Amino acid sequence: MVQDAEKYKAEDEAQKEKIAAKNSLESYAFNMKSSMDDEKMQGKISVEDKKKVVERCNQAISWLENNQLGDKEEYEHQLKELEKVCQPIITKLYQQGGMPTGSCGDQARSSSGTSSQGPTIEEVD
Repeated sequence: MVQDAEKYKAEDEAQKEKIAAKNSLESYAFNMKSSMDDEKMQGKISVEDKKKVVERCNQAISWLENNQLGDKEEYEHQLKELEKVCQPIITKLYQQGGMPTGSCGDQARSSSGTSSQGPTIEEVD
């Protein structure tokens, strides 16, 4: 029984890593796409840059829908390809000071750590 548990532990770890890679790709694609559609971005990003990012995000989302049983490496490769398109555009926005609060970068930071926003609890006598 212990040997079976050890055997399945490795399989479980591989499955966990695969799902994490898939979720990372999906999350990044949807966050980038929604950031481009944000009304705060109007006028801060060129139409062609926005179109390029949205089209690449749509391609990644479509690929995900058609490759539900992909390998971890395939998901990671797709994420890197998507980042190659998005990172230069986001970098340009930050250099211009044009990235609004509540953007995908803020969402990623707040989901990975504790958020300072939200209700506070105060003691009442």
